[in-house]
Amino acid sequence: MLARTKKHPTEGLVPLQLMVHPANVAAITRYAEQLEQSDSVPWREVAARRGSVPASILRGARGKAGLTQTRLSELSGIPQRHLSEMERGKRPIGRETARKLATALQLDYRLFL
Repeated sequence: MLARTKKHPTEGLVPLQLMVHPANVAAITRYAEQLEQSDSVPWREVAARRGSVPASILRGARGKAGLTQTRLSELSGIPQRHLSEMERGKRPIGRETARKLATALQLDYRLFL
């Protein structure tokens, strides 16, 4: 009778090749090593790596809703250029703005604070 054995750790893995700017090689290598060391990464940590957490939440929520910045601007009454600045972390998202965004995206406004 054949005994069950553990799968080889590389079984099911897919080779990945990246073309990156030489200045980014060290940062990407560190990030990849961190991924190998843990099974999961908290979403707030990933969002913080990309800049502002509220900015990442806004960008992700807009993408999930399938809205352009222009359409979200129309729904929320917030100028498109302000939305762009918020998504890049250049403009803070205040309480009233968070409420407008939350209404347009059908979310809880506290996500953006």
